[in-house]
Amino acid sequence: MTHREEEPVTHREVDSATSRGAAGVGAPAVRREGREKVTGTARYAAEYRFPGRAQAWPVPAAVARGRVSGIDVVDALAVPGVLTVLTHENAPRLAEPDDPTLAVLQNPRVPHRGWFVALVVGETLEAARAGAAAVRVTYDTEEHDVVLSPAHPDAYVPEEANGYPAVRERGDPDEAFGSSAVRVDVTYRVPPLHNHPMEPHTSTARWDDDRLTVHTSSQGTGAVRGVLAELFGLPKERVVVTAEHVGGGFGSKGTPRPDVVLAAMAARRTGLAVTVALPRRYLPAVVGHRAPTLHRLRLGAGADGRLASLVHEVTTHTSRIKEFVEAGAVPARVMYAAPHSRSAHRVAALDVPSPSWMRAPGEAPGMYALESAVDELAAALGMDPIELRVRNEPDAEPDSGAPFSSRHLVDCLREGARRFGWDGRDPRPRSRREGPLLLGTGVAAATYPVQVWPSTASARALPDGTFLVRINATDIGTGARTVLAQIGSDALGVPLERVRIEIGSTELPSASLAGGSSGTASWGWPVHEACARLARRLAGHRGPLPERGLDVRADTRGTADAESAWARHAFGAHFAEVAVDTVTGEVRAGRLLGVYAAGRILNSRTARSQFVGGMTMGLGMALTEGSTMDAAFGDFAESDLASYHVPVHADVGDIEAHWIDEEDPHLNPMGSKGIGEIGIVGTAAAIGNAVHHATGVRFRELPLTPDRVLAGLLGHRTTNGAPAGTAVSGSDAVPRP
Repeated sequence: MTHREEEPVTHREVDSATSRGAAGVGAPAVRREGREKVTGTARYAAEYRFPGRAQAWPVPAAVARGRVSGIDVVDALAVPGVLTVLTHENAPRLAEPDDPTLAVLQNPRVPHRGWFVALVVGETLEAARAGAAAVRVTYDTEEHDVVLSPAHPDAYVPEEANGYPAVRERGDPDEAFGSSAVRVDVTYRVPPLHNHPMEPHTSTARWDDDRLTVHTSSQGTGAVRGVLAELFGLPKERVVVTAEHVGGGFGSKGTPRPDVVLAAMAARRTGLAVTVALPRRYLPAVVGHRAPTLHRLRLGAGADGRLASLVHEVTTHTSRIKEFVEAGAVPARVMYAAPHSRSAHRVAALDVPSPSWMRAPGEAPGMYALESAVDELAAALGMDPIELRVRNEPDAEPDSGAPFSSRHLVDCLREGARRFGWDGRDPRPRSRREGPLLLGTGVAAATYPVQVWPSTASARALPDGTFLVRINATDIGTGARTVLAQIGSDALGVPLERVRIEIGSTELPSASLAGGSSGTASWGWPVHEACARLARRLAGHRGPLPERGLDVRADTRGTADAESAWARHAFGAHFAEVAVDTVTGEVRAGRLLGVYAAGRILNSRTARSQFVGGMTMGLGMALTEGSTMDAAFGDFAESDLASYHVPVHADVGDIEAHWIDEEDPHLNPMGSKGIGEIGIVGTAAAIGNAVHHATGVRFRELPLTPDRVLAGLLGHRTTNGAPAGTAVSGSDAVPRP
């Protein structure tokens, strides 16, 4: 029912709408902010134009390790329009942060190349940039080490890997491996990877006496407020942080980064509003990256393909100032039934920038290695790789023994095989050719954990017949505004257009950050509860509503974060078809298919966008994206989009994303799982397995660039310089890579 503006909402109208089921959860609702974005009216963090607003440009360290021995700012201050230069000698003092990467301009120490050693504030961006170029810094340098190797002498076993136990072992995996009829012992290498969101990390800050207001590009304004209050010694209520629109993050904006601290420091020093927009070339050094991972997989199976032993060991790097361990071995604890297993991590602290979260941290590189090794085992067994996976399906989560709340991986594999035409596949490598092109197909499984965090939301019924839902969620391009409105309309039983959403500010009810594929599951829960309670109150309400409306609030603390007896994960299956050019070594992925089991899909349009976006990112991981650490300079050689190649339209062929209907009562009121990250998990393995099927050559280092592929086609070793593994049967010894 459509209300005229002057008509009040009554309980009878809400009941009537509920009976009609007017919500639309699952429907392909159009993004609410779409028109603003395509017309340029959506405001991002750099676009808040306060009177007299200044711009700031940071100065990165030019050495890989050492101390600043002197800073000459005379020439910088002489640049027209430069207002001031902040250094460790004159910058505002901060409280010691929990995150050492935020202790900017507090001391002369340089922990890695690119660490910020000064900040130039100017009336214009051009003045600030010219002033930064005029700053002269001298250093006392020290020897540095930035090279990761499997046998690095400083590598150690950490206590945890991104929140998980670093080592888990069941049974006697070494003995079981040695006695297995068929064994695969292989190593894989994933290089450093960079998030590179479309909008660089940017913040605009201003002070009004002792009140700090910040507009920032962040995945969680609540976390930013807490950190800024701590650093500047303020009560939280004196800090307001907004993130109205965010141009992507992929994990790199999951916690505060130096831009927001520098903007607040510069604003305090100058008394002006100040914007700090980090240049893209600086991002790899200061906003986190996916650390390189070196994987060793040992799979031992019987002649029937049933796994007896599964060992996944990962070596990675971290910085010397902050430990972050890429949890690449963790997916092995979820995927396959093996009575004997070990999953372990080692990490070396080097003179490198601090790694951090990048889409599907742990799962993306870990499942590339595991699913490639499973494909190698299938080849050694002469078994179809889908049937091998099905044969090793666990009845419960292998390491914990907990029952799965839902697990439809086999259904995803079967449905994907049907859609992809897998049954017509000739399993022999190099069996298809079109002129100089070798054609192949591959498959890989995917998994990602269900994560839910406590959040609060309010819902208000207004006299004009509309409803206002408020929650400090963050939309980083995923369509959160739209999906939350759908959840609200579903719980209220009213048409979607009558539900308004306010998000993206610490002045709203508090909510968790957008990360770990937890956003909708975490925010939708209190939105559903608040709206459902409001509908019940309206059902008992008589007469017109009060002028300010009727409010209800919901808080999921104690429920969303309650211990669960269930192992909760999303699953999926990826299929890829590639063409490998035998003349140039170029690989083209002409067809990608993903089929997912991710609970109830709340918006088919935005969900497909998330799945396809993740698959495209996995395509980049497989074929184009890779970074190298320059051993001499201690710097990432690929620091911008001219040298770090993310896929463009010409790289992307036919991509399809589908899902199966999955009901899971052990998640949240919506029955939904996160979908933002599972799309990338397994995509690279499916492509790599397809390249092996096409060429007969097993490549074990990403990305599969033309030079690397061509060398393999010509019969040379892969560019990591050593054979990466062996698969044998019987009792023959398996050489250690």
